[in-house]
Amino acid sequence: MARQLLTFGSRSATYKKRQMFNVFEKPWGLLTIAVVVLLILLMVRRILPEKQHWWQLALPVFLAAAAFALDRLVQTDLEKINAVINVGVKAAEQENPDAIEPIISEDYSDSYHRNKIALMRHARRVLSEPLVEKNIKRTIETTLSPSKITAETTFTVRIVFDKRSYVYQSYRQIMLVKMKVNLQKEQGKWLISQAELLEINMQPANWQYVR
Repeated sequence: MARQLLTFGSRSATYKKRQMFNVFEKPWGLLTIAVVVLLILLMVRRILPEKQHWWQLALPVFLAAAAFALDRLVQTDLEKINAVINVGVKAAEQENPDAIEPIISEDYSDSYHRNKIALMRHARRVLSEPLVEKNIKRTIETTLSPSKITAETTFTVRIVFDKRSYVYQSYRQIMLVKMKVNLQKEQGKWLISQAELLEINMQPANWQYVR
């Protein structure tokens, strides 16, 4: 039961409505504009055929291509944060504490682990045996500070335990965990500075439950 402590995330962030039109965050804003432009041009070309030009239809295509190009080329802070959480969840799934250590801040501490050393000692002990078959993460909310140097993300992880694990054989096959993770930007990189366990199977919990 102590094994699920390091399920630091994988995929699906909930953002505010205004972020739909942040072209660096999601391409849907520019894609919406491209569709609107295309509809207007088709109407104009139908009503005024003498005003038709080849470049008119190229404009919405250009906007759509630009949307996907920006989305691929520019990685925002929220995307970088999500990537950090993804590394953690994948590492836990693969029982690989060495992949977790680089995403943990040297200033790390939480309600149970005094520092990064204590966290990694716990992680290596827990992940030294078969544990997780699959982690499935859903982000509930990610909030950036106004300064954009700290952030907080809350998410759930559906853990499917390895059939060889003690948890699977003695406790349960699947567990739903809710966590809150604080991050801070250090030399341009987002690192985890604190992680707290909030719920296990929709019941209040903390690190004391998974020692």
